[in-house]
Amino acid sequence: MSDEKPIDRRRFFREGLRELLKPLAQAAEPLNEVVRQLEELDRFGLADPYHSPSAPIPVQEHWHRPPGALPEKQFLDTCSRCGQCERICPAQCIRIDHSGRRGNGAPFIDVDTMPCVLCDGLVCMSNCPSGALRPTPIEDIDMGTAVWNEHLCVRSRGVECTLCIDHCPVGTSALELKDNRVHVHEDGCTGCGVCQHDCPTNPKSIVVTVRSARVNEHETQGG
Repeated sequence: MSDEKPIDRRRFFREGLRELLKPLAQAAEPLNEVVRQLEELDRFGLADPYHSPSAPIPVQEHWHRPPGALPEKQFLDTCSRCGQCERICPAQCIRIDHSGRRGNGAPFIDVDTMPCVLCDGLVCMSNCPSGALRPTPIEDIDMGTAVWNEHLCVRSRGVECTLCIDHCPVGTSALELKDNRVHVHEDGCTGCGVCQHDCPTNPKSIVVTVRSARVNEHETQGG
């Protein structure tokens, strides 16, 4: 009579399957690590700052709207949130957060990420199906007004920086150097945000006060 123990068939097949799957498990390890890292980014709201449910809600009442936008309340009531302006923008500066946590769910621009460059044809306005963005001549566009903070500017420390003026899409109609100071022509400034985006200081020495905030401030002061 043989002293050998009977073969455990289930154990035999289990061990064999483990050996067959071992290369697949090893190949999946890098993918698992990527998934883990993405989960970490999402947990802290960094995987997608515009659509991640974990991203902190910005404390912001007024939003930078695309060129040609109707007055704020009318804009929010008219805009269909179809996303056409976001898709067609050549600079890819227009964003829509469909969760409604940013921009009240309507198109907005984060100029620190990417400003409006006042592209040829101003295609967002001419392709808006709802009429929330009205075709407007470039000289009449009003997204906001740039404000220069001299104490933050490197010019106040003797550095000959004119990036905001040099990169302004409408040039001296909006920004001009006078007596070593950056002068903002409010009537000519479109509020595109290029100056703020390209300003090298931190915090920015030139920032855009968006139209709705400026109008609200004017109404508050007036009454």
